[in-house]
Amino acid sequence: MPETYPQISAARASYRQGTVMPTAGVAPGMTQANMIALPPDYAWDFLLYAQRNPKACPVLDVIESGRTETPLAAGADISRDIPLYRVWRNGKLTEEITDASALWQQHPDLVTFLIGCSFTFETPLAEAGIDIRHISAGCNVPMYLTRRECRPAGKLRGRLVVSMRPIPADRVADAVAISGRYPSVHGAPVHIGDPAGLGITDLRHPDFGDAVEIRPGEIPVFRACGVTPQAAVMASQVPFAVSHAPGHMFITDIADSTFHI
Repeated sequence: MPETYPQISAARASYRQGTVMPTAGVAPGMTQANMIALPPDYAWDFLLYAQRNPKACPVLDVIESGRTETPLAAGADISRDIPLYRVWRNGKLTEEITDASALWQQHPDLVTFLIGCSFTFETPLAEAGIDIRHISAGCNVPMYLTRRECRPAGKLRGRLVVSMRPIPADRVADAVAISGRYPSVHGAPVHIGDPAGLGITDLRHPDFGDAVEIRPGEIPVFRACGVTPQAAVMASQVPFAVSHAPGHMFITDIADSTFHI
């Protein structure tokens, strides 16, 4: 059994006890996932939304109505093993909680989607000597709502959300090549350089997560982000949904290398 498994078990146990912290850097080498749970009458629309917007919404698993277990993590409970959940009502964020199991009891028909996360390829980036700024700074990754519209599906519409990592100019090509080998978890960047090209006006004020330092000689590199489904929930005024809080992911038992091509 990989040495990371005890680390994952310890992390899940701490989340069930109420520990709240971003999961970047937790259990290096193991895949992390975004989560969105929707009523059945929105689930099909979301599956189509994900198919039409695969860079932002790469589906790793679909958990059937009312279930909370996934083959991506043996013995885990999707309603309890994420450090922080967001609850959405009519497109509005109404609360953040550390245990969502009561919501699955109140809404036993929820269909849950696990979406690939760019944290998955941060370990190979770090192994290549590329600093992952939000990890070295001990904060959450910065995420921004762009002006790029996703392709709508049924009742769902919304704009693309991106995560940003500053990369030294002479390592950008390496970072692109490394992340490009992981298309199932967002893959290569969607934009490099001037944030205005995405409609982002100020990198110091992310819409989600924390701002990070961009040092001289570094270039902002933007990748599609699994918070994009939450932007769709907001824009589409979905009556009810549960999601992870940005940067607070579901840690699977699946090695990052599984998604390497």
